[in-house]
Parts: sequence; C-alpha cells; structure tokens
Amino acid sequence: MKMRWLEWLTHAVSEVMGRIGWFLILYCMVFGVTDVFLRYALNAPSQWIGTTLQAAMVLLACAGGVYALQHDSFVKLDLFYANASTRKKAILDILTAPLAILFLVALIWKGYEAASLSLMLDQHTPTSIPIPIYPIKFAIPITGILVLLIVLKQLVRDLGTVLGRG
Repeated sequence: MKMRWLEWLTHAVSEVMGRIGWFLILYCMVFGVTDVFLRYALNAPSQWIGTTLQAAMVLLACAGGVYALQHDSFVKLDLFYANASTRKKAILDILTAPLAILFLVALIWKGYEAASLSLMLDQHTPTSIPIPIYPIKFAIPITGILVLLIVLKQLVRDLGTVLGRG
C-alpha cells in the first residue's frame, strides 16, 4: 500500500514538473528571442529579461530532471546496460543507487544551507531591477527531495526484481 502511494505521489509530482518545464521552455523561447530583438534590432536592451532567463534555466533543470528521472529518460551507458536482462539492469541500478543517494543528500543539505543563507541575507540580483534569488535557491533542495523519492522508489522496485517479487 505504501509503495502504491509513493508511486502515485512521484508520478503526480513529476507530471506537474513536466508541465512547469514545458511552460519554462516556452518562456525562455519567447523572452530569449524578445531580448535579442530588443538588444540588436532596437538597440534597447532589457533590464530584466536576461536575469529572469537565468532563473528560468535553473528551474527548467530542476523540473526537467524530476520529469526525466520519473520517465526513465536519462542517458545511460548503453554499452553495459542496453542488452542486459531486466534482473541485471536492476542489479546495476542497485549498485549505483548509493552514489545517487549520497549525492542527493549532499545536494539537499548544502542546497538548503545556501538557500537559507540567501533568505537570511535577503539576496537580490545586482541589476537595476532587483529580483530575489532565494526562491530559486530553494528550488534546488526541494528538487533534490523529489528526485530522492524517485530514486528510493526505483530502488525498492529493483530490489523486488532481484528478489523475484517484481
């Protein structure tokens, strides 16, 4: 029952992140072209578009990472992985899971520290239109938690496969 809940939660969250990623791609395309047009055609560069595009790219990496992991769309070393049986793939995934978990725990921990410091210092972009930085920094540890949930779900599934339950 708990596994079904985790499956549902990670699927629902990744779908929302996929939609957010879609919107961010559209935002980056429209405003990226607008910024280039303003800068080179009208010789009137924007004060804020470049900064928001940088923030959107960070959020796009966060949203896209969750979506891609949920849908098994990350690039893998196919030399060893592509022709392996389902059980061997599960064993390889189990062997790499501790490294992924260690990385994600460090990302969550240090990302939270950086975001908290940014909030405490009330950091804003050093541009003529100051945009808060801390919301973007908080997206990183939150994304780390979401990715960790997906990794743990996959680890449980792989353990079931290796033990003959999946």
